[in-house]
Amino acid sequence: MKPLSHALHATTIAAAMLSFAGPVGAQVATAPSVRAGDPMVAQTGPGYADLADLVLSAPVIADVTIRSAAAIKGPEAAGVAPGRQRFYVEADVGTLIRGSGGLPARVGYLYDAATDARGRAPRLKKMHVLIYARRVPNAPDQLQLVAPDAQLPWTPETEQRSRTIARDALSPDAPPVITGVGNAFYVAGSLPGEGETQIFLTTANNRPVSLSVLRRPGEERRYAVALSEIVDESAAPPARDTLLWYRLACALPESLPDRSTASLSPQDAQAAQEDYRFVIQKLGPCVRERQLPSVSN
Repeated sequence: MKPLSHALHATTIAAAMLSFAGPVGAQVATAPSVRAGDPMVAQTGPGYADLADLVLSAPVIADVTIRSAAAIKGPEAAGVAPGRQRFYVEADVGTLIRGSGGLPARVGYLYDAATDARGRAPRLKKMHVLIYARRVPNAPDQLQLVAPDAQLPWTPETEQRSRTIARDALSPDAPPVITGVGNAFYVAGSLPGEGETQIFLTTANNRPVSLSVLRRPGEERRYAVALSEIVDESAAPPARDTLLWYRLACALPESLPDRSTASLSPQDAQAAQEDYRFVIQKLGPCVRERQLPSVSN
């Protein structure tokens, strides 16, 4: 272990960078508080939305074994959330799951560990964990976690899911980041109760994404998501716990904005609103269990 003064110097490098921003996304449900390190989390792993938040924010993902952990107090512990204890962690790097340029054999970073009812932090030494981080400028052996608690117990499942999310995000046909809802249109069919709604979404890179909802008499409504300007027969609803599901469920507002239906008649606007609510219901809530915000970019 480095001398404590050296460790504290490293914490100053990282602590100077800590600024927090709340999670992005409008349609978000928060589950009962579950802290990283609780037995349930270690056994079941984080939910898809929590894990995707970390993976998509982290230029560096690695599995590491903690060599030492020094408790941090005083000014370097400013901003620690209630029920947390800040540590300066030194860890031996195992596998680099994501990140260019490699990592030193040993790295240091700050981690805010959950404490128990008596205020005691877990024993971190020798723990095998996954960390989600970014590099600290001009400090090759220092990392900054993308959130104060962005360290998870290592399991084969969590590692594989992290790899899958990272791979899906880098795919050429990865769904884009959804930034809002654009115009909506409704066209009534020739039969009573028949009609189709199309809702265009706005994206960070201006790639086309749209939702379509089809109504047919005597049938349950069906919806699909198109990632091109043409809605064809291959368009379908996204499977839950996929990147496309995450992009939609964790970004779309609960109701269709009034401006999206401003050009429609009141009757058509109502139909479009109902169809949008149907899509939101079918997507299901974006449940996040993590309570601490991510570190802003």
